[in-house]
Amino acid sequence: MVGLTPEILLRAYAVGLFPMAERHDDPTLYWIDPEKRGILPIETFHVPRKLRRTIRRKVFDVRCDTAYEQVIRLCANPGPGRHETWINEEIVRLYVDLFHMGRAHSVECWLDGELVGGLYGVALGGAFFGESMFSRATDASKVALVHLVARLKKGGFRLLDTQFVTRHLSQFGAMEIHRSGYRHLLASALDVSAEFYREFGDDELEAFIQSTTEMS
Repeated sequence: MVGLTPEILLRAYAVGLFPMAERHDDPTLYWIDPEKRGILPIETFHVPRKLRRTIRRKVFDVRCDTAYEQVIRLCANPGPGRHETWINEEIVRLYVDLFHMGRAHSVECWLDGELVGGLYGVALGGAFFGESMFSRATDASKVALVHLVARLKKGGFRLLDTQFVTRHLSQFGAMEIHRSGYRHLLASALDVSAEFYREFGDDELEAFIQSTTEMS
């Protein structure tokens, strides 16, 4: 794709497309439109019991939007079982632009002043498109995900798009739906005006965890 802009990218998300590169050093981006789409239902989100204990111990200092580009670049780094990434410099450029437009956000887990886990994604209407996550400390990315969903629920978001379903996401209730069903959910979510809350109180987080416990 030549001449891709953040505005074009947002229009693509609105019809169910998202871009990926073959490799980090490949400048070309491709539109992806999977037949089966991964979503994480916000209202039935499940927090595993062990992870609830970790969150309540406040192992990590959780922040939002303080190191957005760093999160993307750490997501692009090789990890266990992953030697290549779909995040190239064009992806970094476009999503940093979306961040400056207020359309993208990061959730970050810090430990002793070091960024050890997090995720980033795009917000459009009442839909949040989760792009990638990373972890350099046990449970860091999982804690970031719980904080993300708590903020999305408070802000009135209706759809959390995970693109694909992994074993990591399945424990939280992620599921696959057909492209046609996804587009129906997306259209409904885009009609909603939602807000991404960077600040989130301890009492609010505990109430959210309790709500997921009741539905577990």
